[in-house]
Amino acid sequence: MATETTTMKRLIGIYQPGSRHMVGDGFPVRNLFPSNDLDREVSPFLMLDHAGPQYFEPTDHPRGVGEHPHRGFETVTIVYEGLVAHRDSAGNAGVIGPGDVQWMTAASGIVHEELHEKEWAKNGGTLHAIQLWVNLPKASKMSAPGYQTILDADIPAIDLDGGAGRLRVIAGSFLGHKGPAHTFTPVELYDLQLKAGKLVVLALPEGHNTSIFVLRGLASVNGSEKAGEAELIVCTRNGSQVTIDAHENSRLLVMAGEPIEEPIARYGPFVMNTRAELMQAAQDYQAGKMGHLS
Repeated sequence: MATETTTMKRLIGIYQPGSRHMVGDGFPVRNLFPSNDLDREVSPFLMLDHAGPQYFEPTDHPRGVGEHPHRGFETVTIVYEGLVAHRDSAGNAGVIGPGDVQWMTAASGIVHEELHEKEWAKNGGTLHAIQLWVNLPKASKMSAPGYQTILDADIPAIDLDGGAGRLRVIAGSFLGHKGPAHTFTPVELYDLQLKAGKLVVLALPEGHNTSIFVLRGLASVNGSEKAGEAELIVCTRNGSQVTIDAHENSRLLVMAGEPIEEPIARYGPFVMNTRAELMQAAQDYQAGKMGHLS
């Protein structure tokens, strides 16, 4: 007879940042993957950079990352503090602030820049954000680029039972509330705030990779050891239940998705399936086929 414990996703491990570096001159990041060699365990997610929190002095020259290309995947930027401005070669532009999400589908190729918003930079302030890269299946890698600006007001926010906290559904669904993000493969992405001493039980799909990143606080999953700030809890694909306990007031990013069981070939800003496709991507960018910023 099945018991509740048989449905739980078991813990694979708790990981600390595998590298720390500066992206451009405006995003000091701690990288959780791919630096921890977790490709299979976190697919369809390819990268998680945790930027800040860090204070930036006022400046008339906004910091950030200038013009650069991408092909073969999506970038997802979640802002917790600060303002980030985006501009790309498809003509999209926007500013995202606390609670907002920018979901850019590079697909066949796009060129963009990400800078601290001009007026915010003039005043200075604390920047705190996450950027995820989400893989695209082979059949969609050369589809048309796209862009989704997902504002805080567009993201369903659910108050948890017993005053435990609040969960925002960026992608996927929770208790019948569907997130606004369009995804190419099934993805659950939740912004979770839990109060000290409280817990939440999540039902996540069997067979989907699941990981929980701790932005602040102290938390454990399914009775595991505690994970603190900038640590990543990775669970097995098997099972469908995750219980998250907060041992301090905590903010977490919950990521689950259907694995993409295809070869990964990556080089800098390109993620394809073969080395030949990477070489073609570099040639196409150099030939201006991904466009440029005016």
